[in-house]
Amino acid sequence: MPTLNPGYLYAGILLVAGFVFVILAMAVANLLAPHNATKEKLQTYESGETPIGSAWVQYPLGFYIFALLFVAFDVDIVFIISWAVIFKQLSIFGFAEILFFIIVLTLGLVYAWRKGVTRWI
Repeated sequence: MPTLNPGYLYAGILLVAGFVFVILAMAVANLLAPHNATKEKLQTYESGETPIGSAWVQYPLGFYIFALLFVAFDVDIVFIISWAVIFKQLSIFGFAEILFFIIVLTLGLVYAWRKGVTRWI
């Protein structure tokens, strides 16, 4: 029977202790926190200023699409950097994969550009 690595046991104990601590802290905070909602507590906080109008403002859809485009390309940079770290270990197949990846990214950017996603106004 193989022996178990004690590192896994320690990691498991820390994981369980972390979950127990978070759940216990949330339960105690919920029990001790006051639950009387007043008008001031229900008011939207605007950095100390009295809010004017409703807090439910609809933003143009272009802002969300632009943000999603930014996140997508930001995550792709992480893939490219991790590929660059192991570049010497890869063969020509690894280079062809990243070239295909960059071509697909470029086509996506050209498509978004032609659709007007990159324009603010």
